[in-house]
This record gives sequence, C-alpha cells and structure tokens, in this order.
Amino acid sequence: MTALLMLAAEQAEKTKTAFYVAGGALAAWALIVSFLGITRATFPGGSGGRAGVITISVVLMAAAMATAVITAG
Repeated sequence: MTALLMLAAEQAEKTKTAFYVAGGALAAWALIVSFLGITRATFPGGSGGRAGVITISVVLMAAAMATAVITAG
C-alpha cells in the first residue's frame, strides 16, 4: 500500500492534472450547490438530501486537499 502511494506521488510530481481536476470539480460543485440553494427554497430537501450534499462536499474537499499535498513541490 505504501509503495502504491509513493508511486502515485512520483507520478503526481510530473503533472498537476489531478489537482486541477479535483479543484475544478470542487469549484463546480460549490457553484451548483450555491445556485440550487438560491433558486430552491426546499434545497437540499430532507435529512437524506442534506447528508448527501455534505458527503459529496467532504469527498471533493478531501480529494482536492490530497492531490494538493501529493503534487506540492
């Protein structure tokens, strides 16, 4: 497992594409959530919708942070 992470880190040093993709996905998600929150009074719905939005947000944030750390020079 550690060797796999080290290999991924070596590959990431060559390109920052993963960081740009993760950051772009997080920014797009933020825009979508903002737009839906402004235009729909019932957004995100019940507790299931709220949990879904929180989960997706945390996963995208963790991905952006992880790729930032891995690609940091």
